Amino acid sequence: MHDTPTLLQLRAVAKHFGGVAAVGGLSTTVRKGTVHGLIGPNGAGKTTVINLITGLFHPTDGEILFDGHNLEAKPPHEIAALGISRTYQNVRLFSGMSALEQVLTGCFLKRGSSLFASFAGLPAARRNWEEARAKSLLLLARVGMAGKADVLAETLSYGEQRRIEIARALGSDPKLLLLDEPTAGMNHAESQAIGQLVHELRDSGLTILMVEHNMGLVTEFCDSCTVMNFGKLLAEGTPRSCIDDPEVQAAYFGRKNDAKRIQPVG
Repeated sequence: MHDTPTLLQLRAVAKHFGGVAAVGGLSTTVRKGTVHGLIGPNGAGKTTVINLITGLFHPTDGEILFDGHNLEAKPPHEIAALGISRTYQNVRLFSGMSALEQVLTGCFLKRGSSLFASFAGLPAARRNWEEARAKSLLLLARVGMAGKADVLAETLSYGEQRRIEIARALGSDPKLLLLDEPTAGMNHAESQAIGQLVHELRDSGLTILMVEHNMGLVTEFCDSCTVMNFGKLLAEGTPRSCIDDPEVQAAYFGRKNDAKRIQPVG
């Protein structure tokens, strides 16, 4: 795996909020065509890292490099245009829109005409609209939601809404997909289905950085792993080696030498 080219690199990245260091000098690498897990106890700084990568926050120190670009001070829309897309810890869908319309919003991020111009039926935008609609239908099918295109998204189950959110994130043709706890609140079968989807996306050439608390999912579906604690790097390597690390066990349970306490599920 070390021969695989690097897509994303964090170099001594820090983020302070007042006197609090949410991230303190984190360095890690995500390689192309892999699923990389980002794990750690609650409050470790994982979502802050996602927000730094996507430009919602800017680092206090250090640098973030993506596909040959330094992301320093770039706004979120420019970072998205470079090929980074994300989902959120809590599902964020637009109220009053169908599943298809949700995905269309993602597809229009890289198109020359706006979604609103297309809705208005302007001649120059009509072709974009038809292409985006066809693409959105394909993406819905890709995430197992082909029969839900016209359903109001807010009436769908939680797991289905998660899938819609992933389809929307795929609409901009990202090189890197950031998933922030994609299986939170799901049962085992639903989590496994998301894990299988993640593998299918990786096998299609997509690179994925996934924040996840489900250790079974991390062990089964991640190729590599970074463990954070108190905003800093705690361990890095294969998922199994990280989970078995006594320091990681101590971070999760407050004691060392108890490497069997975190076990993969399923």
